[in-house]
Amino acid sequence: HVQLVESGGGSVQAGGSLRLSCTVPGFTSNYCGAAWYRQAAGEQREWVSSIRFDGDASYADSLKGRFTISKDKAKDTVYLQMNSLKPSDTAMYPCRTIGSAYDCYADSGTWGPGTQVTVS
Repeated sequence: HVQLVESGGGSVQAGGSLRLSCTVPGFTSNYCGAAWYRQAAGEQREWVSSIRFDGDASYADSLKGRFTISKDKAKDTVYLQMNSLKPSDTAMYPCRTIGSAYDCYADSGTWGPGTQVTVS
């Protein structure tokens, strides 16, 4: 069992920025990639962004241009840089692993608890 460690959330005014981090020992060696999701109170969880550890990244269309996902292989960490934040971005932001090191489409993954982002 692997425990994801997330950080970087907080409270920020509209137009501000935050950088979220998701770290798991062995992240880049044991998994295909990682993804960020978000879930606002009373709403369904939605996908935000994904990155494969070989470099490919993707984003929800509505967030392109404001959010950027990146990785630091040496630190087993995936980041989500969030700029020009809006109140509608307020949500819990969990990350999860994607697949395995050998199969990006494997039906597996470990969720982190999430980090709260509040924009006012």
